[in-house]
Amino acid sequence: MKRYSGDARRAVAFPLGGFGTGHVALGGDGALRQWQLSGVANHLGFVPDSFFALRVSSLEPPADVVRLLRAAPLPPHPNPAPNVNDADVPDADRLPPWPTVQDTSIEVAYPFADVTYTDDALPVAVALSAFTPFVPLESHASALPLVRYRFTVSNTSTEFRHGWLLGTLQNAVGWDGVTPIDGTRGAGYGGNVNRLLRRPGQTGVLMDHPGLAEDDAAYGEMLLWTDAPAAALPRAHSAEAMLRFVETAKLVTPIQLGDYSDAALRAAVAGGVSPLRAPTGPSPAGHTWDAAVAVAFALQPGETATIDVVHAWWFPNRYADFDRFGPQHPYTGSRFWVGNHYATRFGGALDVLDAYLADRERLDTASRAWADAVRHSDLPPALRETVSAQGTLVRSPALFRTADGHAYGFEGALGASTRNWNGDVGGSCPLNCNHVFNYEQALSRLFPDVGRDLRDTELAAQAPDGAVPHRVVLPRYLPPLHGVAIGGPERPALDGMLGAVLKTYRSVLDGAGEDWLRGHWPALRRLMQHITTTWDPDGDGVLEGDQPVTYDISLHGPNMFVGGLWLAALLAMHRMAAIVEPTAAAAFLDRFTIGRDTYDKLLWNGEFYAQPATGEAYDFGRGCLSDQLLGQWWAHQLDLGHILPADRVRTALASIVRYNLRTGFGEHGYRVFADGDETGLVVCSWPHGGRPAVPLRYCDEVWTGVEYQVAAHCLYEGMHEEATAILTGLQQRYDGTRRNPFNEVECGDHYVRAMAGWSLLDAYTGFHYDAVTRTLRVGARPGRFPFVAGTAWGTVTVALDGSVDLDVLGGALPVDAVVTAPAASRRP
Repeated sequence: MKRYSGDARRAVAFPLGGFGTGHVALGGDGALRQWQLSGVANHLGFVPDSFFALRVSSLEPPADVVRLLRAAPLPPHPNPAPNVNDADVPDADRLPPWPTVQDTSIEVAYPFADVTYTDDALPVAVALSAFTPFVPLESHASALPLVRYRFTVSNTSTEFRHGWLLGTLQNAVGWDGVTPIDGTRGAGYGGNVNRLLRRPGQTGVLMDHPGLAEDDAAYGEMLLWTDAPAAALPRAHSAEAMLRFVETAKLVTPIQLGDYSDAALRAAVAGGVSPLRAPTGPSPAGHTWDAAVAVAFALQPGETATIDVVHAWWFPNRYADFDRFGPQHPYTGSRFWVGNHYATRFGGALDVLDAYLADRERLDTASRAWADAVRHSDLPPALRETVSAQGTLVRSPALFRTADGHAYGFEGALGASTRNWNGDVGGSCPLNCNHVFNYEQALSRLFPDVGRDLRDTELAAQAPDGAVPHRVVLPRYLPPLHGVAIGGPERPALDGMLGAVLKTYRSVLDGAGEDWLRGHWPALRRLMQHITTTWDPDGDGVLEGDQPVTYDISLHGPNMFVGGLWLAALLAMHRMAAIVEPTAAAAFLDRFTIGRDTYDKLLWNGEFYAQPATGEAYDFGRGCLSDQLLGQWWAHQLDLGHILPADRVRTALASIVRYNLRTGFGEHGYRVFADGDETGLVVCSWPHGGRPAVPLRYCDEVWTGVEYQVAAHCLYEGMHEEATAILTGLQQRYDGTRRNPFNEVECGDHYVRAMAGWSLLDAYTGFHYDAVTRTLRVGARPGRFPFVAGTAWGTVTVALDGSVDLDVLGGALPVDAVVTAPAASRRP
């Protein structure tokens, strides 16, 4: 996988934490930032005095080297990227008073981030592998609120070396996640309690704030832990005190006796190693405690020590106190507790740790197996990087799971790109916005149970007339957005409603089952009837009139963006009807056939699918819309075939890349996601003139979710050069120097639309799974590739002769599943 070094690590911030549990980011410099543990999305959130450091000594003076395990902050880029702030170093001017290492580099194979520290003065080699368990198809196993930091320290010198690996953490219980903290002083602090944790083979500090009410948003626990030989400083006033703790630590008995065994080290640290005295009792008003564990190591030349340090947390309270779209209601004083699902599985931070320890070997192994399945695959480098990084979006602070187990998502996390009107703290554009989630593939494919839950929630919000609003309201007992102005756009988004049908069929293909489909079939029928009655009353298969869409406006008259989704939805309904209501299937197919021919005749201009002039604001008319074939992209993923003439689809794709993939950007009056001499795919262009006076909203912006969609579609059509050009431009923009490769921005950080990148995997490999027919199809491309197939995941290897080797690494396929390949067909 890609290694980020030098200037390319400036903006790298790798999210760590479980699905729906909050996260902390590991920077390319080795420092921790973007602390968002309690459920408040705040890209600038920072918890001071939480770091790692190293002291290395020898038996003969003066060899004693101390280093912070982070590099010095890089100078700002001379031309910082707009609308992002991942390169910000919150403590750049107040680092703890030890030298930093000379340099760092970071390599990522999700869910692992590996940091290498370089310093000529260190007589040891130091590396860190940080991760949170992540196992495809196992949403609960991938939702642990903890991070494991595994350090390896290798003696590269010719002398015996010993020393201390220091891990620290501030007790941030009581912090609101937003208000800046000054050292150990902060709003909400005061009365914080740190308790020394001593168990056989384990040392740690358990942190809480007993004075908080149990329903306080900031109520909870944090934990600093290691199972290595360690001394603990349970309470400290500052980073300086924790560093002084290590500077004064000594290993008297092991050195005197020459016994550096694990047992000897543990015996030595058990009796105390430093004269430094820890404060006692709860923290004073307005302040909290820091805590540290100092892990002892002793290494002969060539020896290596492996040290695990864990940060775990438990914050049970989440409130639906975010901005609400739709009409204002007199909810003054209501707090709307919804809770965090992970907190119902664990009774505190120690329970979180114990759950991990009880399953540690399996979780570590399975997580590594997924990382290696992608890392060691024969995917092109650009695809490997994209597929790997999709996991960071799945576990971003934009997504969460309430105490009742339901999953929700904002469009993104408010940040630098949203300060124009909505500030930079909290979730962007609540909630479960179905027209943005139309692009999401990673979450629902990696965790099909979550995908099904999102459909359950979406269809449960259906209005009596059959419409489905594009936002849901939380708590669910509040009035849904029926017959009111919703916002972004004002009326239920037509593209989102059509996507609801497609996403339901995706769940069916992933194994949701006939009973699940039958449960939702009446809602789907009402939805399609509503769409037909409202936009296709004359039965010609073409949707016309005011069509609210994802650009936060309405399109008018026939257009292939909506039309393609409509055609794909008709075919999906045809397939689902064949399962649960066979007598209705033919009508959907008939309307599809009529609509396909009419759309093609109305909109094809010889190069791409345009839109007849309507004179309405925001219509794109003669424009070349990058999203014009979104429905065909969906159709390929659902194995529905071509919904439009295949030759015209390829011609239109080539036109999109030719006209919309631009190098060089100037001011355009909207949000800037590509600038200077960068390359990106704009939302829409007018290559032959005719740009309307009021053009399509956001037309000049570059959205990574649309870029992934178009690139994946190019792969489905065999247009690899075009796909590579798009992905190369995207990854050069997000190369770590100015933008974070693990935070793709649109209306907020970690924007959900970017999860369209998952579709590149099956588009390239030709892989498709159909749980209804229990058929797994493999493409003709030779090589070894990762796969996720509804109930199983692993790797598939296609030999040059077309033979197939399927290695299931997790889950299971039906015993009667059939694998089909161009030159072979066999049972796994």
